[in-house]
Amino acid sequence: MNSLKITTIDCTRDDAEPLFAELRRKLSPRGDVVSEAGRKRTMELFGEPLLPRDVVTRICGDVEREGLSALLDYTLKLDGRDLSAGGLRVSQDELAAAASQVDAEFLATVRRIREHIVEFQRAILHEDVCIVRQSGAARVELRQRYLPLRRVGVCVPGGAAAYPSTVLMTAVPAQVAGVKEIAVVVPPTEFGGYNRELLATCHELGLSEVYRVGGAQAVAALAYGVEGIARVDKIVGPGNLYVALAKQHVFGTVDIDSIAGPSEVVVLADETARPAFVASDLISQAEHSPGSSVLISWHEPLIAAVKRELEAQLARLPRGELARESLEAFGALILTRDANEAAALTDHLAPEHLHISTADPEALLARVQNAGAVFLGHFTPVALGDYVAGPSHVLPTGGTARFANGLCANDFLKRSSVIAYSREALAVAADDVRRMAGVEGLTAHSASVDMRLD
Repeated sequence: MNSLKITTIDCTRDDAEPLFAELRRKLSPRGDVVSEAGRKRTMELFGEPLLPRDVVTRICGDVEREGLSALLDYTLKLDGRDLSAGGLRVSQDELAAAASQVDAEFLATVRRIREHIVEFQRAILHEDVCIVRQSGAARVELRQRYLPLRRVGVCVPGGAAAYPSTVLMTAVPAQVAGVKEIAVVVPPTEFGGYNRELLATCHELGLSEVYRVGGAQAVAALAYGVEGIARVDKIVGPGNLYVALAKQHVFGTVDIDSIAGPSEVVVLADETARPAFVASDLISQAEHSPGSSVLISWHEPLIAAVKRELEAQLARLPRGELARESLEAFGALILTRDANEAAALTDHLAPEHLHISTADPEALLARVQNAGAVFLGHFTPVALGDYVAGPSHVLPTGGTARFANGLCANDFLKRSSVIAYSREALAVAADDVRRMAGVEGLTAHSASVDMRLD
């Protein structure tokens, strides 16, 4: 087996800055990159070499105009499934049958994870706020009111692996927020709409609206509505490049959580970190394929030790070759001068997952601002956040953790301000309204106050 060809960057060298810039560029969300196989497939379907963004525009436009017929047509062309209108939705009998056929311990795990998610999401859920200003008869009441969205759509991947965890990490926060209607879309594959564990998870969570449709066409169906699938108010959940670009395309017609890219982890480690632990964290994200895995350390012996561990672990893992491809394409081992430089580089990368594997992780955490989720200590692998901890694993990628947040129950709430003034309170505020309206030349604003006080 060939030696692992992973990028190594030494921040003391002159060539470090361009290498780091290239790493940052590769991890940024794009949408104009297509493989030769993808280009050939596009030519077969559309008769011209469209870029992924153009493909998405074509698909979304067709579904918006033609509705169900376009949805079924693209499901046949892209997924090879000739589904009738009645075959899109998974029946209640199928959901119940899946739950009866899976291992009982799996369902027990689903219930425990759900409890963890509910506990955390309830604890952070926004509550209505009310303040009152009272001076004699002059009374002002100001409220912030939170109401759940009426209907949301959840995208669950199903191309290369089954993801019941994504059902949990998207639908349960919505349920905690009080969303009544949740539509789940999942590709019509053995890992998606025909996967027993995934369907059993939906049944266990009480999700009765599950559709066997994926890709950009599923996003379009949720956004615009087609016969049999009512439009939603918000679309959440991860997916491939085409799903991400489709969510970007329909934003404004509906809300979305984020435009997600490949999974990412940055591991900040010092001399107390175990090379085997660090390597396993890097591989666990790389095996998503694509997935980005970066080690940043100021302890030079750790870099070489982790590379040896990567070689050893990749050789014995079932998805080792896929993880190897990701590590060589999107991974890096970075040696910094000290912990301060390591923290600064991490903030610049703004990763989806940050694992701080040091003697005092809290101290280093205080120096880092940008990360979707942070894992502290040698015994907190990222897999805990992916599966069981409680915060959602739907997190910002591609450097967007600089300004974006991970999905939570509050993202399924609408907020409105509620304002109530007595006549006496209006009289107190009138001069300020008149003065500001005069400056802006909006005389009707001032008149709306004056007629109530005359």
